[in-house]
Amino acid sequence: MARNRVIYNSEALIVSEAATSTGKTKHEQLQRVQSANYSFNITRQDVNQFGQLGRLDSLILEAPSVSVDFSYLLGDGFNEQALGFGESNTFAVGFASGHMSQQSGVNLYIVTAADGTDAIQAGEAAQSVLGVGNAYVTDYSLDASVGAIPSVSVSMEALNINADSNLSGEMAVEISGVSSPAIDQSAGTKLAFSDVHLCPTTTGVGDLTALRPGDITLDLGFATSSAGPLVSIASDANGAHVQSASLSFSMSRTPIERIGTKFAYARPVDFPVTASLSVSAIVNELTADNLVDIIGNEEGKTIQLTFANPGGTAQSSFKLTNAKLDSESISSSIGSNKTVDLTFSTSIGGPGDAVNNVLFSGVNAVVPFA
Repeated sequence: MARNRVIYNSEALIVSEAATSTGKTKHEQLQRVQSANYSFNITRQDVNQFGQLGRLDSLILEAPSVSVDFSYLLGDGFNEQALGFGESNTFAVGFASGHMSQQSGVNLYIVTAADGTDAIQAGEAAQSVLGVGNAYVTDYSLDASVGAIPSVSVSMEALNINADSNLSGEMAVEISGVSSPAIDQSAGTKLAFSDVHLCPTTTGVGDLTALRPGDITLDLGFATSSAGPLVSIASDANGAHVQSASLSFSMSRTPIERIGTKFAYARPVDFPVTASLSVSAIVNELTADNLVDIIGNEEGKTIQLTFANPGGTAQSSFKLTNAKLDSESISSSIGSNKTVDLTFSTSIGGPGDAVNNVLFSGVNAVVPFA
């Protein structure tokens, strides 16, 4: 009987440690995934000539563009570690450091189980696996707001995409017969191996299902500065009442191509990379300050965004060092609260740069790919 549809319970999103990974232990299922989208676009060049209206041919002159984006609920840092982001309980490693060096990217797999079956249910056979090869992170965005569970959105660019349906093994035990979507970038050909082993699993779920906005702490170092925002942003009741905070950074990559290859042999990050933090709040107090003083005092501040569990123990924390105020917008109108929108930014430095960076700390104890 033909399948009628595919819904979320039948799918699992899995990431590899590297593009060349094949073993079951070198793949991890991402937790709390909310959405996953993928697409590819082929650019062609028409070949025409005088004396003929229709084209002679339509040639592919550059590698197709494969795009992937997915979102998940922020947790204890397991997903961030599995995706290759830097993590240290002492904020000693740059968050984006794992994606700055030259590499071959990672592979993503979307495993689909039978209709009406959970993808993490043992004993069931996988129906299909869609693979995305040589994927690189291009955008990371964290959103936290009143009335919503903190969530993360990740965008990636990849080189190849494929699908398999002739599989063997059981869900949540081991699936074999999966073809690797990765390619040899320099040669522009498929890798020699094809038998990838996957295992959708509930490992690392833990007791914390999701973080809550009531357990978020935003410490803006500018609150103690004499040259900061005009609105009071102290961390206590005397400061503006924060409604939302969004942290994002883009790691755009320029493909480097050469004659004789079908694919870009490298996709290095375009530097410099800047991280931005946007904060929206309800105004309650103004602070004595002057734009002239803000311009005259260019000292950066440290901003920390902490997500705790109901007991008050921090689960994930982001720290922006040497952050500076870029803009402040205050709005007031009849029938609504007076609000302020603030934008801060910092430059992302090298892996060990603690002066200019975005640092991350998570309590996850399950080491990915161990």
